[in-house]
Amino acid sequence: MLTLICRWGGGPVGRDEKVTTMWIQVRTMDGKVTHRIDSLSKLTKVDELRLKIADVFKVEPERQRLFYRGKQVWRIAKLVLFEDLLIYQCRVFNKNSHLTNLFQMEDGHTIFDYSVGLNDIVQLLVRQTPPPLPLPARKDKEAELSDSDSGCGSAQSESDKSSTHGELDSQPAGTSSQTELPDLVDPGFGLYKINEFVDARDLNMGAWFEAQILNVSKERRSTSDGDSETSLVTEEEIHYHVKYEDYPENGVVQLLEKDVRPRARTVYQWHQLEEGMVVMVNYNPDEPKERGYWYDAQIQRKRETRTAREIYGKILLGDAGDSLNDCRIMFVNEIYKIEEPGSVDGMTSASDSPMKRSNGPECKHCKDNPAKNCRMCNCHVCGVKQDPDKQLLCDECDMAFHTYCLNPPLTTIPEDEDWYCPDCRNDVSEVVLAGEKLKESKKKAKMASANSSSQRDWGKGMACVGRTKQCTIVPSNHYGPVPGVPVGSLWKFRVQVSESGVHRPHVAGIHGRSNDGAYSLVLAGGYEDDVDDGNEFTYTGSGGRDLSGNKRTAEQSCDQKLTNMNRALALNCNAAVNDKDGAEAKNWKAGKPVRVVRSSKGRKHSKFCPEDGNRYDGIYKVVKYWPEKGKSGFLVWRYLLKRNDDEPAPWTREGKERIKKLGLTMQYPEGYLEAVAAKEKEKENKMEDEEEDVTESPAMGKRKRKSQGNQKKSPAKSSPKKMKVETYKLTPEQKALIKEDELNKKLWDEAMESLSQGPKFLNKVEEVFLCICCQEVVYQPVTTECQHNVCKECLQRSFKAEVYTCPACRHDLGKNNPMNVNKPLQGILNLFFPGYSSGR
Repeated sequence: MLTLICRWGGGPVGRDEKVTTMWIQVRTMDGKVTHRIDSLSKLTKVDELRLKIADVFKVEPERQRLFYRGKQVWRIAKLVLFEDLLIYQCRVFNKNSHLTNLFQMEDGHTIFDYSVGLNDIVQLLVRQTPPPLPLPARKDKEAELSDSDSGCGSAQSESDKSSTHGELDSQPAGTSSQTELPDLVDPGFGLYKINEFVDARDLNMGAWFEAQILNVSKERRSTSDGDSETSLVTEEEIHYHVKYEDYPENGVVQLLEKDVRPRARTVYQWHQLEEGMVVMVNYNPDEPKERGYWYDAQIQRKRETRTAREIYGKILLGDAGDSLNDCRIMFVNEIYKIEEPGSVDGMTSASDSPMKRSNGPECKHCKDNPAKNCRMCNCHVCGVKQDPDKQLLCDECDMAFHTYCLNPPLTTIPEDEDWYCPDCRNDVSEVVLAGEKLKESKKKAKMASANSSSQRDWGKGMACVGRTKQCTIVPSNHYGPVPGVPVGSLWKFRVQVSESGVHRPHVAGIHGRSNDGAYSLVLAGGYEDDVDDGNEFTYTGSGGRDLSGNKRTAEQSCDQKLTNMNRALALNCNAAVNDKDGAEAKNWKAGKPVRVVRSSKGRKHSKFCPEDGNRYDGIYKVVKYWPEKGKSGFLVWRYLLKRNDDEPAPWTREGKERIKKLGLTMQYPEGYLEAVAAKEKEKENKMEDEEEDVTESPAMGKRKRKSQGNQKKSPAKSSPKKMKVETYKLTPEQKALIKEDELNKKLWDEAMESLSQGPKFLNKVEEVFLCICCQEVVYQPVTTECQHNVCKECLQRSFKAEVYTCPACRHDLGKNNPMNVNKPLQGILNLFFPGYSSGR
């Protein structure tokens, strides 16, 4: 089994050369061997990927089975049956160690079809080489096989023919097995007659039910004498074949004489009941206040008040000696006398009993009321209690459905062994079985790339890879700085800026909402009208371009309008919105803050942009906005933004010193540097091969010396010097709150060890105070007795599900836990991560 870890790359190797391909890491299931495979794209076919894996791992494509994370857990069971392997024990982890499931990747599809993202993990199962087929058996050998050898003997079917359990064979002469006879028939032995109505005990429950004797039989049983082991004593056992009146589906049941007694017919009056008496009462062990079944009980206490009568007894559950003590009998007016065998004449009809005993209802919703419609015990659609012969029972949810209530209705009962209702039935056309191709995705079918006739490979750009993680420390509509991201932070690609939460869109220059405002923007020199002066710049709005056909950029072709993102950025100005002439703020510092990111793409227009990557430059605010004709001749909306941030700008001397103190360097995607190094090594190997060819050919001698000269000029790479990072400084208020939070002293001591790592201290705090339920920084934290922190809302949700234990260690918290919020912890988290509670 192998594991595939997908990564994407894109960006400069040197100043002019770029790596714009996807690469993956192929890892064995045990994690001992890992190889990287380069030069892939989102549009790489799965069968092409198999060929690359075969070159590295020497595994033929026919023996490879690729799996990728998904939500179709049932497919794993299909794979287990197919390969006879314990696939369900495999676990897949992506870069953030999130547990996922698997589904199989098939040839003919691309990596994009399976939504393989950046740093996602795929697994490869290597099929075992099939053993050689055995030689066919000779005909004379086959002829010698008997039916019993092939498992086709009839012995089992012969034994299955009889379903009477010896009733007919053991019947004496003159008896009958018919269920209804007008008169009692005396079998000549035993205490009860055939067709007599009796009370019969259920051997599983210990309760007594009304029944009728259908047959009586005798069976001889030999037992050893206690005085001599060799002597045997023959005894006769009488078996009564009874049928329960209310449960005919149980068929005929054989009971011994001790489990049968005359039908109870005498109801005790209140004054006749005394302590110590054994009577028959109605009791429900599961719901003591509801009607249940009939049990023998010994009266323990009897109490009468002005408003109520109470009887407590010990419920006797059969001959095993089991009992339930101190049970309150709810139905004190329905206590029956236990009739002794032979004390009364046999009952030929159930009407001889003074009243019909009632058991607990089969349906708790309608209480077995025949006049009340119920969708639980009858048709789940109409609930009408009629036509039971036309009802179908779902094999999944056990609900009944009339054939004529279905949509479309059925005229006959289906002959299939299993039947499922519309809610439980799976659409076969939507199910992807093991080894089948993917179904066409409606979402991907609507994409511009699906309808394009271009053969261009668009799957190599970093904007196509998607986020590997998402910023959850602040909501997407957060204004102001993102906690833990200082000014001067530098990322190689825009997708990393999106992951950090500074600027969420991958491509769009403005992030905002037209009814709220703009949260961030990117200054990348995409518009010729932009003017960048560092602490202030003139920004051009979006729109006015034809981006049809999945285009990312185009020339200005029409006038811009103050709508969508243009209106969102205008809302940040501390002035009323004017979609005709624009507006200027009198107090521009009172406007909404905008996070500004400068891209290296704008370096050719502005010296304030970074030489490489994308840099966070702090908070700016909109001073004014106005419409004017741009260089293209069309109307564009212009915005003047000024810097309003306490942290120094990254191009100033103070800003550069602060960047050094914080140890801020270029941040690359995971695996990017390794891919670049592998690319360079591949080129070096190629150059060495060319040099060897030059050495063999004298005509290429000059090229050889030139290549050697270039190699001598290249300096040896030296390891970068490790810079000392400025310690994260806590304010007096933060120190006081940390000291006040005594319940989490151990956790704070662990987090304080990371103060020397500068901004990474906040990452440590986020890790330490992560809610185990929602996997976010705890909000309204409840510190449990076992020193774990959980969001109050998460703990309330757990208690609502009747789980009264700690989600982390299962320590019993008690049903009536007050769930007091740790206010010092909440206060310090608000200082470290301002705005993180928004939307929580």
